Amino acid sequence: MALSSFGYFTLQSDKLADWEEYGTKFLGLQLAEKTSSQLKFRMDDRKQRIVVSSEPEAATAFGWEVEDTAALDDLAARLEAAKTTVSPMSAALLARRAVAGGITFADPACNLLEAFYRPEISSEPFQAGREISGFRTGVMGMGHAVLLVERLDDVQWFYQDVLGFRISDFVLEPFKAFFFHLNPRHHSLALIEGSQPGIHHIMMELNNLDDVGQGYDIAMSTPDQVSASLGRHTNDFMTSFYARTPESFFVEYGWGGRIIDPEAWEPHELKHGPSLWGHDRPWAPAHELAERRRFRARAAEEGLRIPVQVTQDNASFGVNNCAWWETTKKA
Repeated sequence: MALSSFGYFTLQSDKLADWEEYGTKFLGLQLAEKTSSQLKFRMDDRKQRIVVSSEPEAATAFGWEVEDTAALDDLAARLEAAKTTVSPMSAALLARRAVAGGITFADPACNLLEAFYRPEISSEPFQAGREISGFRTGVMGMGHAVLLVERLDDVQWFYQDVLGFRISDFVLEPFKAFFFHLNPRHHSLALIEGSQPGIHHIMMELNNLDDVGQGYDIAMSTPDQVSASLGRHTNDFMTSFYARTPESFFVEYGWGGRIIDPEAWEPHELKHGPSLWGHDRPWAPAHELAERRRFRARAAEEGLRIPVQVTQDNASFGVNNCAWWETTKKA
């Protein structure tokens, strides 16, 4: 597989004061570096995961990690064979990205992408901007990215055939979307067919459900910051909500994401819509709101239930002495 994970996100913005408050006090990121024109945020042991810059040469880009220089060279050759323009990162850009090597290119929808290897590791432990347990990153990367595209057929081939993404599952109604994995995270990328191309959201996964709930309280205290209520997805099982950023896209703030076996996984169509419950968007058009609620109501009527996805450190098991429940589990 050409890529291994979603490694970093860079954003061109002149709203640095808003991003500093949003990144630290709400998301819980560590502000690792601040200048008059740039903010660098940490999520873990990496020197940086998110960079917001107001500099004219700054760009909004998605950084995808590869294993080493050989993997980067192989990717560059595949891109060139697909008639995609590839540019090696300059020494100055490598320093700004804090990586050993990298290339830049664009997908068919003109989203700027970067591939890199050997990111810098900080010598200092991660210190969250607010009291949280931390983010679930590691080999699974910083989370996932979701892009809106005019036509899936114009873009999907590029991510699958050239970059090596694999389909996790897909939705054909109430909208068209495909979800792709690179590693055990259920998806590192999703493409949604829509009329306004661009970034839909970036997902960050927390280590503890209470981090998400307390973040929800913070977002609810700011008028119109919550764009989708607390809910649970049917495909990656994430319990999450969506919050507006200082820009035109969202952050999904979640916990309990599904882990898959990339080598054995079989893609399939999702029949119950995107959410098992919640993720309501009162601001959406009435017909869209009604359709999404209809899908969730059907899931409830059919008794769709999904086990909570926990790790050893964020769960403890209780005792249930209900004979009916014990019988049901064995059925």
